[in-house]
Amino acid sequence: MTAPALLWQPSEQAIEAAQITQFAQWVVRRFRLDLNSYSEFYRWTVENPEQFWESVWEWCRVSAAKKGARVLLDGDKMPGAKWFPEARLNFAENLMRRGDRGDALVFWDETGFRRRLSYAELYSEVSRAGQALAALGIRPGDRVAAFIPNMPETMVLALAAISLGAVWSSCSPDFGSDGVLDRFGQIGPKVLFCADGYLYNGREHDSLERVASIAEQLPSLKKVVVVPHLDPKVDVAEVPNAVRLDEWLARYTPGDIQFVQLPFDHPLYILFTSGTTGKPKCIVHGAGGALLAGLKMYKLQMDVRPGDRFFYYTTCNWVMWNLLFAGLCAEASVMLYDGSPFARDGRILFDYADAERFTHFGTSAKFIDAIAKRGLEPRATHKLEDVRMIVSTGSPLVPESYDYVYRDVKADVCLSSISGGTDILAAFADANPVLPVYRGELQCRSLGLAVEVFDEQGKSVIGQKGELVCTKPFPSMPLGFWNDRHGEKYHAAYFARYPNVWCHGDWCELTERGTMIVYGRSDATLNPGGVRIGTAELYRQVERIDAVEESVAIGQLWPPEQPADTRVVLFVKLREGLVLDDALADKIRGQIREHTTPRHVPARIIQVPDIPRTKNGKVVELAVKAVVHGMPVAHTDALANPEALEYFRDLPELTT
Repeated sequence: MTAPALLWQPSEQAIEAAQITQFAQWVVRRFRLDLNSYSEFYRWTVENPEQFWESVWEWCRVSAAKKGARVLLDGDKMPGAKWFPEARLNFAENLMRRGDRGDALVFWDETGFRRRLSYAELYSEVSRAGQALAALGIRPGDRVAAFIPNMPETMVLALAAISLGAVWSSCSPDFGSDGVLDRFGQIGPKVLFCADGYLYNGREHDSLERVASIAEQLPSLKKVVVVPHLDPKVDVAEVPNAVRLDEWLARYTPGDIQFVQLPFDHPLYILFTSGTTGKPKCIVHGAGGALLAGLKMYKLQMDVRPGDRFFYYTTCNWVMWNLLFAGLCAEASVMLYDGSPFARDGRILFDYADAERFTHFGTSAKFIDAIAKRGLEPRATHKLEDVRMIVSTGSPLVPESYDYVYRDVKADVCLSSISGGTDILAAFADANPVLPVYRGELQCRSLGLAVEVFDEQGKSVIGQKGELVCTKPFPSMPLGFWNDRHGEKYHAAYFARYPNVWCHGDWCELTERGTMIVYGRSDATLNPGGVRIGTAELYRQVERIDAVEESVAIGQLWPPEQPADTRVVLFVKLREGLVLDDALADKIRGQIREHTTPRHVPARIIQVPDIPRTKNGKVVELAVKAVVHGMPVAHTDALANPEALEYFRDLPELTT
């Protein structure tokens, strides 16, 4: 296959200065290796996992009371492998080593700059909050939850809880009460942090009525702590067992933090699956794995250095918040934002990038597509002179978005589309400051993760579509699912298809260049006539058409009475005021047929007013498919626009 267009490559000087280069050179000297390329080095990292991960520990200078002699026990078991079984450390301690007056956190919202917090101030505030939590009796393993915006207090409170060994879990304040209870009700938190409200799209949204309802239904709670965000003197009297943050902390003064030293696999986070097809699964991540994954991602894959200014647009409901939080482990300044990314006519995040001199700009593929369709040209309106890397995730970044970034955002930048997620607190396909960027392709497989693509028979293939798998254990694998005592749900989720191999559920291709292409989720692939088609293959063609704002494709069982096959159905949301007529439908079909195959061409194209998405912006294909087939979607609180599901119910166009 002909290589796609080469859009960017680093200079020799940049390659030599990159931390990944310095690390690789150190490893080569240490183990007397003969390695001369990223692909060779990558192969060594997966073939020698103990040497690699111990090298990450030492080169990144992990703070720990003890490392221990053993790196890996039962390395042939997945799940079941144990990393650094003798180690004792604290995740929060490793995020707070810097301690100077440089920016730790900078916070903007839709109105612009709000405040900044230095590393020294961060330490002081974490000390006070940690004392207050300890006074409540919070101990290692207790759960602490947050229903809160992405603001400095969130990170302060998370660090305080983690310093004591508590397990942190959060979701964003745009959730309804049922969605919060679906999550926190499973894990029994002792403390709930929340804000009085949040600002989005120019409107203030009160949170306290929902907080009161949530608190009444969480019998495990000892205290609700309300962070004033909209009103500095907010009255919390209507919330059971609540106190305002400033009053809660008033009696405590800053002091030395006694970071509790805990095992490598002590629980750190509980993250949640989207919950659109059932109650959200509670994924438990360990502190040591999260730390090593964060250090490797920030220092090696993204080349983040002390003093760099790292931004990722996220809410506290998305794994990217946890990864943004980990930016402190690289001694970077972490840039926080809460509100609509389209404020100031879509310019707010670029205003922020210029004003605060971002070095790394992280966002979603949907945001890049949206600003392209709005006709924004940040390259003409903003300097962005410090931005070295633009990182994208959430869904596959289509080739046209690569074109847009290099044409209209910045020409000299490393555009890194990455793929991994909530399940692993890391990326399988990762950023790389020393490798080129090819149009439509993810740069590389992530160091230390034995990523392959399997065909239906479980055979590793290159240049063919198949299942993304990982064939060896890695430190940031989940510890398991909460309340899954014997591990049956965890095993079924990732290891049932290929024994002793992690099957991630992405439909992908590994190219001969070592790059990757993601075609969509495996459980949402279309299967007309027995041929598997990734939904992203359709979207990248359909959404090139100017009239189409967004789309979702499903496989409809056909015929409905006695299904013998599936047929492809495409739903399109058009630009305001446009109507799907025969000419536009023919144009969509022609675009798909010309750039894919006749099997990709949908049997039906139907216009809908809106397309349901999660609060993180992901289109929920499985929920749409369920509604089309008359099946229930019980947990709609996970959706940003649950009312949109009704547009897909009992459509006459799907009966013929």
